[in-house]
Amino acid sequence: MAELYRDPAAPPPEASYRVAHADTVPSLLLPGHHAAWRTAQAISWGPAAYRTTFRAIWNAAGLAIRFDAIDDAPWHTLTRHDEAIWEEEVVEIFIDPLRAGRDYAEVEISPINVVTDLHIAEPAPGLKGNLQWNWTGLESTVIPGAAFGLPAGSWTAIAWLPWSGLRTMTPLVAACVPPTPGDAWRFNVFRIKRPHGPAEPERGAIYAAWSTPEGPSFHAPAFFRDLVFS
Repeated sequence: MAELYRDPAAPPPEASYRVAHADTVPSLLLPGHHAAWRTAQAISWGPAAYRTTFRAIWNAAGLAIRFDAIDDAPWHTLTRHDEAIWEEEVVEIFIDPLRAGRDYAEVEISPINVVTDLHIAEPAPGLKGNLQWNWTGLESTVIPGAAFGLPAGSWTAIAWLPWSGLRTMTPLVAACVPPTPGDAWRFNVFRIKRPHGPAEPERGAIYAAWSTPEGPSFHAPAFFRDLVFS
């Protein structure tokens, strides 16, 4: 991975994210216009031209996540589930129910709603991920950002992650779900933008994290932050 983007507005080390609670079904959350999204805490990171904003909502059935990605020319070539979309353009979330820095879930979404989901057994430097694991029941959509007042070319990715989908990871993870109010897991969120397109994907590539690791990998659990369920 190239050098990570260093955000001058990075959150302090003690920062956490508080997930708003809403008893709302996924079919109402996925289009992105439900009032619950306006109550969700928003966190943003990355350079202004490619700023990314994250929100999340939870209830007893699952977690809804949303990324609003400012962009002028998103691109892709990969079109199939579990392809190496991290080599192109994506938004990502790592979710660590055990707070152990291992056995955590990774979900990536591309600008055309290709999803790659993994069970990360061990973080960097001895990174071990299982692409055969799938977050069962995951639903996602990508909507043009203009629908939410973002500049032309921008995109919004929304996903529903049912708690039941984590039960196949490990027995210890299965015992953590569903969370209850006041529980705190660990997490981080990311964006990869490659401004020079598929011809030169590494030139000027932007690897941006809300909580920026020292580098070079996103898989640095020491920089995960608390995901607190309100």
